[in-house]
Amino acid sequence: MSYNVHGLRDDRAALISLIREADPDVLVVQESPRRFRWRHKCAALADDAGLVVAAGGLPALGNLVLVSMRVKVHETWCMRFPLTPGRHLRGAAFVRGSVRGGRFTVSGSHLATDPAERPAQAALWKQALDGIEGPVIAAADLNEGPGGGAWRTVEDGLLSSAAGHFTFPATLPARLIDGLFVTPDITIEKYEVVESDLARRASDHLPVLADLRLP
Repeated sequence: MSYNVHGLRDDRAALISLIREADPDVLVVQESPRRFRWRHKCAALADDAGLVVAAGGLPALGNLVLVSMRVKVHETWCMRFPLTPGRHLRGAAFVRGSVRGGRFTVSGSHLATDPAERPAQAALWKQALDGIEGPVIAAADLNEGPGGGAWRTVEDGLLSSAAGHFTFPATLPARLIDGLFVTPDITIEKYEVVESDLARRASDHLPVLADLRLP
């Protein structure tokens, strides 16, 4: 599951209910707490959702990976993109894990709203993704849709089932800017954008939910 939670500024009860209903093994969060008391706030979000913190928060500049107790975490790391003066620092979180015998690496990011800044961030993240061995899952708020340069950069060589889905704004979705991509050795068995009443109350983005079969 990939979800921009809007800094937890919306209906938290709806957000928690939606996540618990989905019961994901992995939840990639954008706009998680990254400032004062970020550790406590990220841990509280995970606990409320019935998950545990794997990686991210401040070290990944708001990108957070939560996992269920079904997932074994083997390694975690974060990266930061270069700062453009006057803009937000951004980055990515990475978790190498396994679930039910299947190994994978998942990474989450949130690219810039500035179209001039976004391509370089996409290229740096893609370079990091391409350097990972084995099955890879990449999830992000790309701040642009399919056809954009950053989206094409990230998607190159990966699979997605994003066509025809819209994720933003949640109340009346008209743009697809949240994507989930996997290496070809992973099978996408189901891919959906959750458009329930809970989702419309929980954040300004709709979440992406996928069932994936690992090799």
